[in-house]
Order: sequence, then structure tokens, then C-alpha cells
Amino acid sequence: MAANTVKDSSQELLGRMVASRQLSAFDAETLASKKFSSEEEILRWLANEYGLGFTTLEDVEPDRQLLSLFPARILLKEELLPLRRDNGIVEIATSRLFATQGLDALKSLTGLNLKPILAASEAIQREIKKRLGVGADTIGTLDEEKGIQVVDENAENNNLDDGAEDEASIIRFVNQVLKDAIDLRASDVHLEPFEDEFRIRYRIDGELQEVPVPPQLKQFQPAIVSRVKILSHLNIAEKRLPQDGRIKVRIDSAEVDIRVSVIPMLHGEAVVMRLLRQNSTLRGLGQIGMNTREYEHFKNVLGLPHGIILVTGPTGSGKTSTLYTALNEINDSVRKIITVEDPVEYQLKGVNQIQVNEKSGLTFARGLRSILRHDPDVILIGEIRDAETAQIAVQASLTGHLVFSTLHTNDAPGALTRLVDMGVEPYLVASSLEAVLAQRLVRVLCPHCKQPDNSANAQAFKAKLGIAADKTIFKSVGCRECRNTGFFGRQAIFEWMDTDEEIRLLILKSASTDQIRAAARRGGMTSLAEDGWRLVAQGVTTVEEVLSVTTAKEVEHSAKASGESVASIAVAK
Repeated sequence: MAANTVKDSSQELLGRMVASRQLSAFDAETLASKKFSSEEEILRWLANEYGLGFTTLEDVEPDRQLLSLFPARILLKEELLPLRRDNGIVEIATSRLFATQGLDALKSLTGLNLKPILAASEAIQREIKKRLGVGADTIGTLDEEKGIQVVDENAENNNLDDGAEDEASIIRFVNQVLKDAIDLRASDVHLEPFEDEFRIRYRIDGELQEVPVPPQLKQFQPAIVSRVKILSHLNIAEKRLPQDGRIKVRIDSAEVDIRVSVIPMLHGEAVVMRLLRQNSTLRGLGQIGMNTREYEHFKNVLGLPHGIILVTGPTGSGKTSTLYTALNEINDSVRKIITVEDPVEYQLKGVNQIQVNEKSGLTFARGLRSILRHDPDVILIGEIRDAETAQIAVQASLTGHLVFSTLHTNDAPGALTRLVDMGVEPYLVASSLEAVLAQRLVRVLCPHCKQPDNSANAQAFKAKLGIAADKTIFKSVGCRECRNTGFFGRQAIFEWMDTDEEIRLLILKSASTDQIRAAARRGGMTSLAEDGWRLVAQGVTTVEEVLSVTTAKEVEHSAKASGESVASIAVAK
């Protein structure tokens, strides 16, 4: 069975390579009996068969001056990458051995003698994008097209704004940026204007990464911003006030909701787009990486008939994903579940979801008051933002509803004092709040390039935190698969706090967060940092990652739990 699968995939690969003219039909027939598993293996065979060179492009640094001699549009369309000039001959990386029209066009345009070197198409596309920038082909055509005039971005009326929708190259460029961001798993796209450049950055796995762009992009800044405004139904003539909008796109059957924020800056309007994947696959509760204690406690509260369960953490820490995982766990035909969100990030079958719309007056508080008349069993509030929402949530829990929500606090004990600060009476908090889950996201080490960390600091850190000597901890390195970051994807670390009798009494006495934290730790709560060390010991992430998302106080508590001081941990850091 396995052999047939390999043969089928090999046949499919050969067919694709013949269709794209990377391979001749004769060669495909010759190779049909062999079991090649990748395009790279076939190209290596072709290079050997036809006496050509082959490169992975990993150690090749293309000559930028040489690159500037060739039209970006042809290089991108034909997947050609000039590498070096040697004795009057220019080596060009290509994956299409039998598609010669691109090389012929470059020869006629430049008069240079070109020599093909085979390389995988994915590697060529990656390097071209890195050297020329995202959308180099579309931006390059703008200089050649008639009717394009860059005008003062501060002008009251701007004809370019009105024409942006009809300008095919600008449309293609914005589409390319969005598609590139989605393919790279970016959560946000930043378009930032400066005096002499228009910078584009993607936030990938929580870190901002600059995107290479064509050098002439700055002059098309107003048109690009206007295109984004048109897509998000904003006022393209308004350049002095902040605006917020929304775009919904479909790419390869996947729907992505994009929240757009435009703010005037010193050198033009800056745009930030948050990408929310609508039909992302939710993992089960047992697959989100919780430790046994946290998992068991979370599972238990899902069976409660009423009460409030809060998930806390900063923006972008995965709170909504955790809550939806919980809802998915209890979503059945005997419960009615209603959510009030801004925006609806996941669409769950069988769950009634309400989208908050501030402009029309549908706020969290108003939505909550209305849905209580719809006889729900479970309510999800996207975020408790104000005193009114907090009061209604507490009242809903006291009248027999199970309420889930998020709150912006640094840790689990801080959620209790935050509710009191918002105006909820301490006795109401004590009687309604069942549990608080704080979480952060740490980057996961790239499985292709991570390496054991055998440094003296790493060994000292293991000893100080009680990590077994035979456990291997790893460090990030960086490779092609992870864009040289050393990380690929993220995983949550958790801090679970049940509101037991001791904590309820402390709430009634208006105790401080530190007192509540001490009581929670006596009840078995582990800090975010301690949960992070668990992932370090498992080889999932690095010490530096955990330290970057936890506070000094959390690290101090984890150090005390291991009988060490913060000073001794600082040495290992």
C-alpha cells in the first residue's frame, strides 16, 4: 500500500513538471519507473543528465548589481534568478529546463550570454521575492503605464484615490501583499510611511518581520492606502482622522476577515490589518498543550451549571481560541450557546453568534441584555470592557447561566481585583466567579533546525529550576523552513486559578492581588513561568522565549518554588 502511494505521488509530480516544462515527456517516461519523492531530486537528475549545474540557492548570494540589469517582470513571470557573471557568461537559476522563452527574452533585451543552472522553483521564488520585494512585477509596470500621476497625499481631493480601484497594478499589489501574509501565517500586516520609504511588515508568530519591497514603492503610497480604504469601505477623501473598517476575502476556499485601522502619521497614513481566519480548524481541549492539572480543572468547570470562567492575557495571546475550544467541547443538542463578539473570529456550527456593531448601537452590554431573553444555557462574551458589561455578566451567572469571557490582566489573581475595580461588588465577584485561566503564547522551536543547548548557562538553568539532568533543552538556530527565525508556530502556557473558599474570603475582604496569589499557590496554582519551564524541559521552546513573555514576579515565584533566588536565575539568563 505504501509503495503504491509513493508511486502515485511520483507520477503526479512528474506530470506537474512536464506541464510546467521543467521536464520533457521523454524524460518523464524514462523516470516513471524510478521513485523520486521531490522536485529537487528530479532536477538533480536532469542536471547530471544534461551536464548542467544544480544549486539549492542556500549558500548563493545573487549579485544585486547584476540583478538590476534584468526586468523584474520577466524574472518573476519566468522564475529566473541571475546569480553571477563569470568570464562574460551570466549564470541564471531556473527550474524550467525546457521553457526557453524566458531566457530568450532576457538574451534579446540585454545581449548577454546566459547559462542556465537548475534550482527548485520554490527556492527561486523565495529568493526572487527576497531580492526584488513583494509585488516587484506589479510595481515595476506602474512606471510604464500611462495615466498614473502621484499627487500630494495631503490634498483635499485626489484623483488618484478615485482611480485606485480601476488601477490593475495597484489592485494586484495589494492582493499579493495579503496573499503573501496569509501564506506566511501572519496575524497582522503593517503598512508604515516614512520620509523616504514605505515599509511593510508582517507579524508572524508574535514577532514583526520586515518584508522586502521594491525601492520605488514610496511614490505609490497614496494609491496603495486608497486601495485598502476602498476594500474596507472607508472614506478615501478623509486623510486627517483615524478610520476603522473591515475586509472579507476568500483565498483557496479559506475565508479571512481583515480588521483595518488607518491613522494619519507624519509622512502619510499608516495602515494596520489584522487577519482573522474564519474557518480555522479548532483543536480539542486535550490538544492545546495544557498540563494534567490545568486540563482536569478546565474539564471540570465545563460541566458546571452556572458561574463565570475568565481567560486573561494581553491582546494576541490566544484567549479567544481557548474559549472556542471550550465551547466546542460542550456544544451539543441539549445546550443553547450564544456568543457576543467583536468580531466573530470563529464560526461554530450550532452556536448562535452575534457580531457587535458599535456604529448601529449594538454594544456588548446591549447584546447581553437581549440574549438573556433567548433562554441560553451558555454565554460567551468576547471581552468584558466596561462596568456595565461586567455587571450584566455577573447577573447572568447568578441567574443560572454559564458565562465565558476574556479580561486584560497580567495574571489570574489580577482578574479578581480588576472586576472589583470596574465597580462589581466584592460579594458578587466571590459568589459568581468560578475560575480564571491566564495564558501567554511562546514560539515553538523549528523541528528542522533546533539544536541541543549544552552551554554552561543552560546546564546551570536546568539545575536551578529542577529540570532533570538527563532532559535535553534546545536552542533556536534558523533555517529555510522557519525563515531563519528558529521558530515555527506558537503554543500557550497557562496559569489556572480556582476560586476556593480561602480566595472567596479574601475577595470579600478586598485583599490585594499578592495576597490572592499567595492563597492560589497554596491551592496548587503554578505560575505562567513554571508552565513555561515545563515546555522548555519538553524541548518545545527555549528559556529566552519563556522569559520574554513572563514578568519578573512570575519568574521569582517559579524560582522560589525551586528553592532558588531571582539573582541565581538571572545568571542563567
